Amino acid sequence: MKRRALVLAALALTACAADGEMRSDSPKMTLGAGVPVPAAAETVAVATASADAADDPEIWVDPNNPDRGVILGTDKKAGLYAYDLTGKVLTFLAEGELNNVDLRDGFQVDSKAAVLIAASDRTRGGAALFLLDPETLALRKWADVPVPVSEPYGLCMGRRGEAFVVIVVGKAGDVRQLRIEAVDGQPKATEERRFSVGSQAEGCVVDDVTGRLYIGEEAKGVWRYGLDPAGGNARARVAVAPGKALKPDVEGMTLLRDGSETYLIVSSQGDSAFALWRVDGPEPVYAGRISVAAANGVDAVTGTDGVAALGGRVGPYAQGLVVMQDDMDTDGEAASTTRQRQNYKLVDWRQIKAALQP
Repeated sequence: MKRRALVLAALALTACAADGEMRSDSPKMTLGAGVPVPAAAETVAVATASADAADDPEIWVDPNNPDRGVILGTDKKAGLYAYDLTGKVLTFLAEGELNNVDLRDGFQVDSKAAVLIAASDRTRGGAALFLLDPETLALRKWADVPVPVSEPYGLCMGRRGEAFVVIVVGKAGDVRQLRIEAVDGQPKATEERRFSVGSQAEGCVVDDVTGRLYIGEEAKGVWRYGLDPAGGNARARVAVAPGKALKPDVEGMTLLRDGSETYLIVSSQGDSAFALWRVDGPEPVYAGRISVAAANGVDAVTGTDGVAALGGRVGPYAQGLVVMQDDMDTDGEAASTTRQRQNYKLVDWRQIKAALQP
């Protein structure tokens, strides 16, 4: 019996090693190391339970009516969720192992306006493209774009003039940048460049205004590149990890515009915190660190992965909304808590600004 138990344990360990994503990267801390800000609300948990499943969110709001909006969230075991601004599920598309998601408004398909959505697709090996109808909020799959990287891990989108750009980050740090067009209602993908970050990477975000691309190298820090391939692949370091701002793994990242100010927000998964920089000037300026504390009947954010932000009024959030993945959507969570499910927490940008004041 003892020998049989050892064999079963060995098989279990082998299965976990074969699918490392079934086990969270986070240390399951009770609260992060940043200045605490209160959670405002949360989404319904993703359906995949007892696994490292929820990963990356994104936010879209109707520019003509900020009370109409959608929060997207990936279940990296199952597909893509669309939630309303209260966190209720609007749509779920069972599209397999989608890791990171991003979007850009103003895309045209057959002379009709659409929100172009892209997600890194580990099931089919590339980018999965979706279209959101801004009038009905209907979400549909559009196409699959093969992208030959080590493993489609990170993904972000950008606008360069009239060009819609998708950046896919391979797990090994290899990057492909594609331009996406609609031709006769079908996608046309053109590779613009390829380069390597150096080691395992995932999170990335594009600043359309400045033409900058930010990529997180999980154990090294954050790098800034130019989005225009004509400028080459020269880069500058924004932050080092481990360091005062980031404790590996460096995970999700997003941008929030608040009037003339633009903030880069980066997940510091190693201590359940988020680091922020002002990036609207010539060089980034460190702004501080926050963590999301339990409040309003919502538990704290721990082991955070993906993060999304949108400035301006977003439904009840007068100046902006930030959405973070939470590794354990459980009340009274502790280091010993067995993870049951994961979801996304909603935070009022005004609370973050207040926490960052000297």
